[in-house]
Amino acid sequence: MEGESGNDFVLRLCTLIYYKNQRSKVKMKTTIKELKTFLVLWSTQSLSQLGSAMTGFALTLWLYEKTGSALQTALLAVCSYAPYVVMSIFAGALSDRWDKKKVMLICDTLAACSTIVVLFLLKADLLRPVHMYLLNAINGLMNTVQQPASDVAMTMITPKKHYQKTSGMRSFSMSLVTILNPVLATALFAFGGMDIVIYTDLATFLIAFFALLFGVRLPAVEKEGKEAGESFLDSVKVGLVCLREHELALVLILFLAGVNFVASAFDATLPALILPRASGGEAVLGIVTSCAGIAMLAGSVVVTLLPAPKNRIRVIYLTMLFSLGTENFLLAFTEEPVLWCVGQIIGWVLVPLMSANLDVIIRTTIPVEMQGRVYSCRNTLQFFTIPIGLSMGGFMVDKVCEPLMASARADGALPLLFGIGKGSGASMMMFILGVLGVAVCLGFGRILRRYTYTEKA
Repeated sequence: MEGESGNDFVLRLCTLIYYKNQRSKVKMKTTIKELKTFLVLWSTQSLSQLGSAMTGFALTLWLYEKTGSALQTALLAVCSYAPYVVMSIFAGALSDRWDKKKVMLICDTLAACSTIVVLFLLKADLLRPVHMYLLNAINGLMNTVQQPASDVAMTMITPKKHYQKTSGMRSFSMSLVTILNPVLATALFAFGGMDIVIYTDLATFLIAFFALLFGVRLPAVEKEGKEAGESFLDSVKVGLVCLREHELALVLILFLAGVNFVASAFDATLPALILPRASGGEAVLGIVTSCAGIAMLAGSVVVTLLPAPKNRIRVIYLTMLFSLGTENFLLAFTEEPVLWCVGQIIGWVLVPLMSANLDVIIRTTIPVEMQGRVYSCRNTLQFFTIPIGLSMGGFMVDKVCEPLMASARADGALPLLFGIGKGSGASMMMFILGVLGVAVCLGFGRILRRYTYTEKA
């Protein structure tokens, strides 16, 4: 400004910066106050998930060492996801009829009891694969009932304007769990054996349990007269009808079912790709697995800071096309741990972006009083492909791809592409999954382009 001295200009600039910082602080304090209950529930539940994931990772390594079978190891996850297929539709109706907080407390307690049983069997040297399958099925059943209650609870305690932010935060915590659980599980196992891993799991359960019991209060959801008097089976049907009436949500869920089929087959194939290789092993598997978490962590931070996109539907299918169309092919054609890590980062960095946009569409499309039933229907439709993919991935590696590679001529095209020795069949399976993933994304992309989505105020 003409006639303004240098000191006056500096003073004005400092004043503007000061007031801008003050407004930012006020806005931050307001946001934290609005999300106080969410932050308590989110942080403690995430800690408990870390403890459970550490136990799961350690037991997976234990089983692969005992059996050397990709299929038997994949059956652990199959037993966890099978209850989603069988019981999810009913679990949502139960969740909407029951107190959400009590459902979460009871399910967490029963899951912790199954972990204690694992500890007793280990200390008595009686733990066998069949025990692990049974206990994983019990844990899966508890998760089936708890998840719709937890999802609705998050909606109930989160202001609508913070949906994308909190979705990014949940992806952030999931990423941290993916990064830390193999590293911490391996370190604790080396220090004190499986016992200390399970003790840590139980300690995180207790923290989450008491935080939920004393630190979280959920608002009541008023039910309309017709809804309050409906029978249990009617509640199940209403969830299915509601999802069918919201066609965009249904198509997106079916698209994710296709993605989950490819991703779960990938999960069954990855240990068989890395553990037998001379450049692989348990430590490398842990590092590669952690890279997926690092990528999701970075993606979650970006999602939390990004404004809402103009076209959420396009973001969902294009991110999955990029992920499935790069990671599988990169892992198929290399035996270098560095490139395995790069593949994981490329494959997972955009997943939080997809997840956040899908979450916003579902939460703003489905009425909150219906979300428990709709989320449970989503679990059945979106996750029923996971046990199929896990079984198919393990079967294809053990019974088709590895025998085919073992019988291939050393100077033929297949060894040139996928290598030789144990693990080369898993490389071939990665290539097959890459082709399948691209086909799924392109096919559903053509369907999803027919739909539009308008953000509700």
